[in-house]
Amino acid sequence: ADEERIPELITDPRVLVGLSDGGAHVDILCDAGYCTYLLGRWVREKQVMTLEHAIKRITAEPADFFGIKHRGRLLPGMAADVTVFDYNTVGSNKRGEMRNDLPGSGRRLVMPARGIEHVVVNGQQLYNEGRLSGAMPGQVLRSGAC
Repeated sequence: ADEERIPELITDPRVLVGLSDGGAHVDILCDAGYCTYLLGRWVREKQVMTLEHAIKRITAEPADFFGIKHRGRLLPGMAADVTVFDYNTVGSNKRGEMRNDLPGSGRRLVMPARGIEHVVVNGQQLYNEGRLSGAMPGQVLRSGAC
């Protein structure tokens, strides 16, 4: 794909940076790496926007747009899910990798991330230096109810 116009799109305040696919197309589409790709490619490598602006684009702006209260910012009294990453290595490939690890040897596309050190959700550590903890403290968030 032509990346020439991407800087214009990802910095336009009228554009919500983010992707979603409900998992219906696991063998042809995987948008899971868009945050790490944004940070590695467009922030660090291409310097299209500052790190602070990129973080706001993928946290506070989507939370505000969808009416998810008390999320998207690290402030007292707000719920905080935190990802700690190494700025010098964070990223993902442009294309995913195919894995045959679904039931019945079904295939799925995955997008491994680089540079992620820790992930904390609802106060519990999910990921620590390359290892999953097994904790599952996440919850479904509903607009206006959180």
